[in-house]
Amino acid sequence: MSLSTRAGASTLVIPPADRPPVTSRVTGASPLMYVALAFVVLLSAAPLYFMVVMASRANSDILGIPPPLLPGDQLATNIERVFANADVQFAEALLNTLLVATVATISVVVTSALAGFAFAKLRFRGRNVLLVIVVATMMVPVQLGLIPLYMLMTKLGLAGGLASVTLPFLVSGFGVFFMRQYASQAIPDELIEAARVDGASTFRIFWSIVFPALRPAAAVLGLLTFMERWNDFLWPYISLDIDHPTVQVALSRLSGGYYTDQALVMAGTLMGTLPLVLVFIVFGRQIVGGIMEGGLKS
Repeated sequence: MSLSTRAGASTLVIPPADRPPVTSRVTGASPLMYVALAFVVLLSAAPLYFMVVMASRANSDILGIPPPLLPGDQLATNIERVFANADVQFAEALLNTLLVATVATISVVVTSALAGFAFAKLRFRGRNVLLVIVVATMMVPVQLGLIPLYMLMTKLGLAGGLASVTLPFLVSGFGVFFMRQYASQAIPDELIEAARVDGASTFRIFWSIVFPALRPAAAVLGLLTFMERWNDFLWPYISLDIDHPTVQVALSRLSGGYYTDQALVMAGTLMGTLPLVLVFIVFGRQIVGGIMEGGLKS
């Protein structure tokens, strides 16, 4: 085993003789397995398909018996009605949610990578106690902290604005623990020690060696955080005022009142789901690669 450094980045090279032998052959799946997988995929995609069907139909078609099975020609009209609704402010809600979810995702990934590296590879007094405290924060129900959090945001003068739904979620206990577990397995201690022998500082080790190795886990954590913040409803519904809605709050307003416009709600739900689908399409390869790499390491 040898260590080579090039252009500021260190690479661990394992000689062919030290590599573990391949003891099993990868075999193809049976036709029954393909049929089962196709059934699961269709079952998972069915709610999304019927959301498109309902969003592209008039209310009289949605409430008809039997219900429609194919998309109609009212999709553009229903989407236009969603954005034209002055009481909902759906376009502003999309921008607000995109801003909140993006800032929280970047912050959680960076802080979790730093803390995970520290807990996994640095030796300092009180490390285990601090890690236990971080893990304990994951066991506190979200509902239990709503009232104290609202009182804190009110005293700080942040209640009602986007800062109240962004600042409390810039750091994640789950993210720290997730990155700590991944860094413990993915980064050899010998690599850290070799970098120190070469004169690298702790931050240089993190930026040039640790963070590139954590990218697969960072992609998974980033997607999970973005989805959590995008789909969050309870805290934004309590904290935000009527002038700063998020997508989930706007959708609740679409379905409010004595009469529910089903086509309007489905069109708004479709527009609120598309950004998540786009994120998965753009970062899908990195996310699946990160999950597969984590599975192989375990």
